[in-house]
Amino acid sequence: MQLPQRRIGNSGMHSSALGLGCMGMSEFYGATDETQSLATLEAALAAGVTLFDTADAYGFGHNEQLLGRFLKHHRGQALVATKCGLAREAGSYARRVDNSPAYIRQACEASLARLGVESIDLFYLHRLNLDTPLEESMGALAQLRQEGKIRAVGLCEVSAATLRRAAAICPVAAVQSEYSLWTREPEQGVLAACRAVGASFFAYSPLGRGFLTGAITDLASLEAGDFRQFNPRFAPDNLARNQAIAGLVRQMARDRGCSPAQLALAWLLAQGEDIIPIPGTRRIAYLHDNLGALQVALDGAGLAAIDAAFPLGMAAGARYTEEGMKGVDA
Repeated sequence: MQLPQRRIGNSGMHSSALGLGCMGMSEFYGATDETQSLATLEAALAAGVTLFDTADAYGFGHNEQLLGRFLKHHRGQALVATKCGLAREAGSYARRVDNSPAYIRQACEASLARLGVESIDLFYLHRLNLDTPLEESMGALAQLRQEGKIRAVGLCEVSAATLRRAAAICPVAAVQSEYSLWTREPEQGVLAACRAVGASFFAYSPLGRGFLTGAITDLASLEAGDFRQFNPRFAPDNLARNQAIAGLVRQMARDRGCSPAQLALAWLLAQGEDIIPIPGTRRIAYLHDNLGALQVALDGAGLAAIDAAFPLGMAAGARYTEEGMKGVDA
């Protein structure tokens, strides 16, 4: 099946208009099931999804290995995006940000091996630590691209000013940051900077870590080990206040004859042809529900109503804990 395609910045590559985030197949959202995850990857490809997003930090390499098992049979049909620069110790959420050229090269080689590919289509710096001069880290990425180990360079969670500086050193094909109806900060300059430098924008957590679907009403509904139990927006007081957001999404979706997930994704898709949401799921039913967003048409009046209903800063609570905010908006 062929889904609508969107250009990946200045890379010469194109992706399906919706990609698939693979993080939850390895950790962060409770128990995982490799058989289920591999089946979802196969279903995504069969449905026309061509962009699969991972990182070396997801499951401490497990997520890349899992994706590598899938790519072994489908490399010519699938694009793989992965990330480096966020170093974690097994069993701990704590992280450090390392953008040194030596670390970038080491991480790239390790990702190539786990993924079982000769070249990574889109290679991001997961977070930035400006203790390392930007010229050095971007220079290392440019060298990897010249060697053919990566095809395009991406940055995650960067400020507009940093993106412009980075793109002057080495072409940046993509920026990946959180963007959704309850997280609209990219509209404060990053989206404009992406357009100025020719980078596409990949929106992660476009469903608010599942919250915008209306499925999460209290912490008891989350599995043991689910990191949302410690996320500020899901703390009891904030969660109670944020239920109004989920209620609005449900109401607007009902009025338009679609699911809440489809409304949230359709709104993002309508923000520009250079925006590619990457909702994550390990369940085939959720995958197909998400892809239904491509059939939802929102006219100007509908988009204006949604914009007014979900203003910037509406959500109660920070996006991450202090530890999770390391390197954000660098």
